[in-house]
Amino acid sequence: MADIILSSVQLSYQYPRGAKLVFPDMHIEKGQHSLLLGESGKGKTTLLHLLSGLSKPITGEVQLMGQSLYTLQGSRLDAFRAKNLGFIFQEAHLLKNLSVLENIKLAQSLAKNAVDEQGILEILHKLQLKDKASALPNELSRGQKQRVAIARAVINRPALLLADEPTASLDDHNTSLVLQLLFDIANAYGSTLLIATHDKRIKEHFKNNYQL
Repeated sequence: MADIILSSVQLSYQYPRGAKLVFPDMHIEKGQHSLLLGESGKGKTTLLHLLSGLSKPITGEVQLMGQSLYTLQGSRLDAFRAKNLGFIFQEAHLLKNLSVLENIKLAQSLAKNAVDEQGILEILHKLQLKDKASALPNELSRGQKQRVAIARAVINRPALLLADEPTASLDDHNTSLVLQLLFDIANAYGSTLLIATHDKRIKEHFKNNYQL
């Protein structure tokens, strides 16, 4: 039987004084890179927050690596998420007073993993950022910040790698480059990729699609 990385059933979410969203069930196997496609305002980011335990639904359950996510709380949830889940947001959200190296070390510490500076430098080398290890975020271009965020997301070799609109503002050429980079890094670090986007250009790259 295939290893199920992520499973969600009967998820729904209610915004305060707002619309109720009902989401399709999802079942993603190890290595089954998947796409969550939907127009802006359909709740893609909300669903990612539910799948990662950053928000709680009004109904439904999420299992990550066989663990029911909503039964975990506080520091146990934080540590489980840091170890098993990588999140690439639309903005990099790097801590501005920490260097590139220190930002990624922090991700290892939050997962209660030993800090592996050599491993960090190796992934920075893969992402053509090794010479930026001691740089502060404000010394980086937007593209470089995005690659640092990718490095931070995969440094703990998470089972699941979530990416929120990673190609939204890119032209066709750079969309292809970023998509190939995400596939290459996910495969190299044993992570399964779930991309949420309204960008229909990348649909053909995924066999497993979910529509909002």
